[in-house]
Amino acid sequence: MPAAPVVFVVDDDPAVRKSLTRLIAAAGYAVDAFASARDFLARERPTGPCCLVLDVRMPGLTGLDLQEALAAAGRRMSIVFITGHGDVSMSVRAMKRGAVDFLSKPFDVEDLLEAIQRCVTKDVRDLGEETRVTEIQARVKTLTSRETEVFALVVTGMLNKQIASELGISEKTVKVHRAQVMAKLRAGSVAELVRLADRVGVIVPKSRSQAPAS
Repeated sequence: MPAAPVVFVVDDDPAVRKSLTRLIAAAGYAVDAFASARDFLARERPTGPCCLVLDVRMPGLTGLDLQEALAAAGRRMSIVFITGHGDVSMSVRAMKRGAVDFLSKPFDVEDLLEAIQRCVTKDVRDLGEETRVTEIQARVKTLTSRETEVFALVVTGMLNKQIASELGISEKTVKVHRAQVMAKLRAGSVAELVRLADRVGVIVPKSRSQAPAS
């Protein structure tokens, strides 16, 4: 049976942490509470579906500071902000940076639980995409250097004869490499190759015709 999603609570008020922990645990989530943003940052990076319920105003690092620090460190995290001192500019700033919701205290319990559910749903989706990208990257790494070049040119829409001219090889050789690329990346069409390239950020090699004269 899969583990319950984890909801992290970061709030400097002990009474708020305690009440939120009870409420969220009663809804079926695992809960881990922290008194400060720095305490949370010191924790191991979560691997499964999770949600961060985060107070905005705290001593030291604020909730918005923590959101920024997580983004800078490349730590994916779906966040629900809660605050008793929020304003429109804070809300806009948080939402622009990807927060799922911004709730003002006192908030309705159902609103919080609904926001947490959306948070977890988003995280599950994001985790799935991360896994998919990692799988594609692993496949791309199995390509030879020449196959990688062919892959990068195929997704630009070049025909085999154009790729052959660009790389200085025969059209027959291009066809062989192209077939290998399709097989290794498990792609059934050029359109699918393009989607795979977009996901992993394949870099198109500089055209020989654009190379500076030596």
